[in-house]
Amino acid sequence: MNALAELEPMKRYSIIPYRQDLKLKARELRNNSTLSEVLLWLEIKDRKLFGYQFHRQVPMLNYIVDFYCHELKLAIEVDGNSHEYKVGYDSVRQNEIEAYGVTFLRFDDLDIKKNIRYVLDEITHFIQENSATQ
Repeated sequence: MNALAELEPMKRYSIIPYRQDLKLKARELRNNSTLSEVLLWLEIKDRKLFGYQFHRQVPMLNYIVDFYCHELKLAIEVDGNSHEYKVGYDSVRQNEIEAYGVTFLRFDDLDIKKNIRYVLDEITHFIQENSATQ
């Protein structure tokens, strides 16, 4: 038996397929984050929430989600003013990604700016309710 086989198996998470051209767009979005995205990122990066790792601007299928945790299969979306006019698009997008077992939490841009504690409480509640089933 080789040394690699003796190691405890690494937990693998299914990767949702995505268009390769979205990698560059995701990088651009990370470099041009909104204030709300930056504020939320400062609170959830570096495994600050129960040790779960979140990533920013993650490509999935034909889309990019604002934040994603592979372990929880949790996407977090920050909805600003532009989302008021994209309700149908957002719904189709969310449904397509949810078909892969992903759960969405959506937060209004103003809630993050004015009531970050509420947002973090909602994410914490989701983690507490769902981490035991992972």
